[in-house]
Amino acid sequence: MTGDAGGASSVPQVASDRRGPLAHSTFRWLLAARTTGVLGNAVAPIALAFAVLDLTGSAADLGLVVAARSIANVAVLLFGGVIADRLRRDVVLVGTSLAAAGTQAVVATLVVTGSATIPLLVVLSVLNGAVAAVGLPAAAALVPETVPAALLRPANALLRLGLNGGSVVGASAGAGVVAVVGPGWGLVIDAAGFALAGVLYSRLRLPIRPGTPSPADEGPGPGPGSGSGSSVVADLREGWHEFTRRSWVWTVVAQFAVLHAAFVGATTVLGPVVADGSFGRAAWGLVVAAQTVGLGVGAVVAMRWRPRHGLAVGVGLMAVTAVPVATLGLAPVVPALVVAFLLGGVALEIFAISWDQSLQSHVPRASLARVYSYDMVGSFVAVPLGEVFAGPAAHQFGTRPTLLVCAAIIAATTLAAVSTPSVLRLTTEVPTGATTDRVTGP
Repeated sequence: MTGDAGGASSVPQVASDRRGPLAHSTFRWLLAARTTGVLGNAVAPIALAFAVLDLTGSAADLGLVVAARSIANVAVLLFGGVIADRLRRDVVLVGTSLAAAGTQAVVATLVVTGSATIPLLVVLSVLNGAVAAVGLPAAAALVPETVPAALLRPANALLRLGLNGGSVVGASAGAGVVAVVGPGWGLVIDAAGFALAGVLYSRLRLPIRPGTPSPADEGPGPGPGSGSGSSVVADLREGWHEFTRRSWVWTVVAQFAVLHAAFVGATTVLGPVVADGSFGRAAWGLVVAAQTVGLGVGAVVAMRWRPRHGLAVGVGLMAVTAVPVATLGLAPVVPALVVAFLLGGVALEIFAISWDQSLQSHVPRASLARVYSYDMVGSFVAVPLGEVFAGPAAHQFGTRPTLLVCAAIIAATTLAAVSTPSVLRLTTEVPTGATTDRVTGP
């Protein structure tokens, strides 16, 4: 399977040269759908956090609700990767978007009517996390099916710009909605965004079926590694082989298992607590939005800056994400937090685009969703621990010491990962004539 077979081989290359990824209609619909979905979904973390705090005022309860979603997400992700490699990824995304709209609509109704309870919110968070787990690998693995391999980096950057732009608008507007009319109506916006995204995903017209190595091999059946005669266990085993054979993949995933737990526990659980005790809820929305602005800046930088060892650069820059966590502990004032979260967003985005390009360039498309699912499981497996224990740790040791420990963990983990030879030596760009079925790296 050559790199050129990884996208839209039916589209003339002259169109790609003239307009880049936007020359491809399938990519345009993908961009519109993902941007619309995140526009509403950016409101959800803010709205849900303050809904729980309004209900009980407990950081531990907030950690329990968000951890329930994360646990379900991790538990179902591998199954979601198998589904995305077996079925049409556009159909998977339509179904998961509409299901997410339904679950969030129920949460919104409970909050608006005053009927919400912690057990109910936990159950609905589990359902929402499971639905997201099916859609995430499909969305990540869909990009190489919409553009030629040469356009993967700008395509990923444009997608990230859309996601970040939607998050900026959604988080900013959502904070205002939560502050003025309450968190329940913020969740209504989230449900509407998912529903519209489902409609837009239905407009996708994929040029080839998932897992098909080239148009010449296209047939009515599923692609390699996901055939009807293949069991789920066999599919998972094949995906595990593709995941473990590349040491740079599992090294970075191990880094993010620890980093995500520290960062999410600090910002998602303790961030709103710090905001409620100091600068207020509306300002917390601006701080979250500042990180998303940084993500947008990082995407623009990544489109223009293409270092040969881009993955190593991105991995090293993750140390910057310790800055907003430390700032929450040492200087919880809005100007300092805005700058810190913006810088963290820039670093995170430069890494994310290099990571996506590395996976999409060096992993066979027939197994890509499963590799993404192993990546997501490994990266998020410890997040529930961070969410569950952040609140009790803050109660026991104090909010500031807990935040500073989280920042130190992020910095130490990043140093360990960026020092690994396989990460340092991997080249982001695929050499001419290389195939996505072989490992190009150390």
